Amino acid sequence: MNRSMEAHKLLKEGNYNVSSYGVGSHVKLPGPSADAPNKYDFGTPYTEILEDLKAKDTALYVRNGLLKMVERNIQIKDCPQRWQDSRDVFDVVVTFDTGVFEQLVEDMANREPTDGDSVLVINLDVKDTHDEAALAAPQALKLCEMLETSEDWECNLDDIVDRFQQQTGRRPMYTICFY
Repeated sequence: MNRSMEAHKLLKEGNYNVSSYGVGSHVKLPGPSADAPNKYDFGTPYTEILEDLKAKDTALYVRNGLLKMVERNIQIKDCPQRWQDSRDVFDVVVTFDTGVFEQLVEDMANREPTDGDSVLVINLDVKDTHDEAALAAPQALKLCEMLETSEDWECNLDDIVDRFQQQTGRRPMYTICFY
């Protein structure tokens, strides 16, 4: 919710048609300890998540930045959504975690084929911290801009990825999936 929503915000500001999703069975946010996360169902409004966190321990969640992150998310969309429940069609999907990338690709492979359109699935492996999310969001925007300005990204993909790595120091992992 941190990395993808930071990128969602920036891509939306850049006038991209953007959506963001999670892939797990529920939304998991840091809790008072590593073994006691806060868990929410997908579809739980961010306003409810915010109120729940405030009721549990306002000071803790102000200190660790979680309330600020959820307040940002409220400004972007109503609630967290689950990838596996969506049938929206995209040209490009960007993930920020190798495990999320793998789950998404597996889900695409297991879906009933529809029209056979392709989707480029790219992973930028990003540590899940506020600072790293803030650094990765402009990089995701840059990558999308590079793809969009290419006359034929399918043929130029390796060159685009190489240029992106030279400019950012981050090497994306990618694959093509089909609807």
